[in-house]
Amino acid sequence: MLQIFYESQDFFLLKELEKMGPKRGVISQSVKDVIQSLVDDDLVAKDKIGISIYFWSLPSCAGNQLRSIRQKLESDLQGSNKRLAELVDQCDALKKGREESEERTEALTQLKEIENIYKELKNEMVQFADNDPATLEAMRSAIEVAHQSANRWTDNIFTLRQWCSNKFPQAKEQLEHLYTEAGITEDFDYLELSSFPLSSSHGSETPKLLTEDEA
Repeated sequence: MLQIFYESQDFFLLKELEKMGPKRGVISQSVKDVIQSLVDDDLVAKDKIGISIYFWSLPSCAGNQLRSIRQKLESDLQGSNKRLAELVDQCDALKKGREESEERTEALTQLKEIENIYKELKNEMVQFADNDPATLEAMRSAIEVAHQSANRWTDNIFTLRQWCSNKFPQAKEQLEHLYTEAGITEDFDYLELSSFPLSSSHGSETPKLLTEDEA
């Protein structure tokens, strides 16, 4: 299709190109796609004049485009060759001092053994992580915070119950029924950490939460 433009150096409508396409071995139905492909590659120009769209391409424009593409490809090739040379130099530098020898083979074997021992020790440490003093101390701190938070909410519940009793004395039975449905029964009380050591110096006794009645 480019030869049509180069030989005539004229402007064409798409319908004209569709008629000329079969003479160049391009079926009419494919001419539009071929022309659009050439436009996308900047090998054919198009512009709208009035209500019509015209296509054209001059040999000089195509030559300039091809020369520009060639220059870019040559520049990319030079950059790739430079990078390749740098990588080869780095590879050669890394090989120095790493030549195969009995001493190096023995050193690599020892390194492998040390790595295996390290992995075994690391796995063993994971197994004893639950008995780590720092982990236990963190658990104690977390339990103490949770204990304080639970009792703070217990205090809020008692305050709310007292307010409801004062505000709605005539609805005492209904309120008690509501408390029971919500899980607030007669044995509901503050929690106490009576048997839990909060300091690591007391050992690692398992914490136990007790109510005042159970204590």
